[in-house]
Amino acid sequence: MKNEKAYKIALVALFAALSYVVFTFLQIKIPLPGGDATSIHFGNAIVVIAALVIGGPLGGLAGSIGMTIGDLLDPVYVVYAPKTFILKLCIGLVTGLVAHRIGKIHHSADRKHILRFTIIAAAAGLLFNLIFDPLIGYYYKILIIGKPAAEVALRWNILSTGINAVTSTILSVIV
Repeated sequence: MKNEKAYKIALVALFAALSYVVFTFLQIKIPLPGGDATSIHFGNAIVVIAALVIGGPLGGLAGSIGMTIGDLLDPVYVVYAPKTFILKLCIGLVTGLVAHRIGKIHHSADRKHILRFTIIAAAAGLLFNLIFDPLIGYYYKILIIGKPAAEVALRWNILSTGINAVTSTILSVIV
């Protein structure tokens, strides 16, 4: 029991570091009006993979820690760190719920069943992000930060989040 806890802590740390590295160094940043930016990256794929491997809560926590640190260390994204933490945690929770609670992939030996629920879980977690990242981001920019260019950024955020969702779903299922 003690070794299992240490193992899970180590996996959370590993996935947090991996999500930080992938988000920070393997991204295409798109500058937006008002000093804002959005990006295309594979960080969400790491959150999904972590949720599939170690479960939704811990996988989501790992991804949210890594990507929030990435936000905190980037002057353009630093103000979005709280939003990132919550949304990435939710990606993990949704993915883990579908994969482990509904699909019970950790109890199955049927490869087709595991693949089917891996695809469904990855798509569900990233569909959540596709809907809520731009939506919450828009209100976050308007209400919290007071950015007048939130409407312009919304269109770009929907586009980049859509690209991230599709590519991250494919990458996470392949891995």
